[in-house]
Amino acid sequence: MSNLQIADSPRTGKSPPQMEDDDAELKNNYRIHEKIGEGTYGTVYKASCRQTGERVAIKKIRILYEDDGVPSTALREIALLKDLSHNNVVQLKDVYSSRSNLHLVFECLDMDLRVYLKRHGAMKGSLLKSAAFQCFLGIEFCHARRVLHRDLKPQNVLIDIKTMRLVLADFGLARSFNVPLKVYTHEVVTLWYRAPEILLGQEKYGLSTDIWSLGCIVAEMATSQALFTGDSEIDTIFRIFRVLGTPDEDSWPGISQLRDFKLSFPKWQDTDFADVREAAGPRFGEDGVDVLRQCLRYNLVDRPSAKRLLRHSFFEEIMGSSPEARMAVSGQFL
Repeated sequence: MSNLQIADSPRTGKSPPQMEDDDAELKNNYRIHEKIGEGTYGTVYKASCRQTGERVAIKKIRILYEDDGVPSTALREIALLKDLSHNNVVQLKDVYSSRSNLHLVFECLDMDLRVYLKRHGAMKGSLLKSAAFQCFLGIEFCHARRVLHRDLKPQNVLIDIKTMRLVLADFGLARSFNVPLKVYTHEVVTLWYRAPEILLGQEKYGLSTDIWSLGCIVAEMATSQALFTGDSEIDTIFRIFRVLGTPDEDSWPGISQLRDFKLSFPKWQDTDFADVREAAGPRFGEDGVDVLRQCLRYNLVDRPSAKRLLRHSFFEEIMGSSPEARMAVSGQFL
């Protein structure tokens, strides 16, 4: 479940959950309605501003002084989101700190993309193009400000149903980057959306890993089915190979030097996204398939930037019908 999803909240009729006594400042400003999510990141509540009535999502993170205090992921998320103000990036509205808890107050949207696809099925036509376009706009804005998301997946894309605005959320694994790239941890990106260079042990990675994840998300938008549903790293690698063909030095220079690549891997042929074509239908078209080809290239240096992908012919309809889209693509952050 996304950390800001409010859609599947149970209606139990119970009293609203209570905050600790030392969270008085938060309680004075927000009315807590219900708990809507819980996980390793903490607990998320649906709430509303007492002054304006605006609905928000509050992520409560417990401070464990016997361990490391405030989690580094929370500090990083706060630092990055305070510098990321964009229509397609989740808005961090406020931060409250008490003796035992840290509370992050976010804008609250209706549901995440995974829930939307389960309820409504695959996106088609203009809706699909607009949704994909907004995701690329959001990540281009992040990349232009030297921020890697590193955990793009449908659960971390939130949707406002009334306007069909999509925002990228959950920046707990995100980090700023510099050139040249450093060696980063491999414990990033949920398995199904993880780029093959990370799966195969490459020590340095950058913007193109987010582009791979977005390619997986676009395919899932078009079919309502995840593209590479592996249950382990090797299973995910082989599922990628079955769709894109087993790479070699011609398609991916240097692959034989990667730590986890084996010359004995089974040899599969490129399907050119045959299953996606069948599931997505003719309206996805050759342009839609080409977006996947561009995003899901093995050689990470060949994957185009989000800036370039925003100008792909797949999005001509969106560009032609939306002055806002044209302004964004030609705007200062590109």
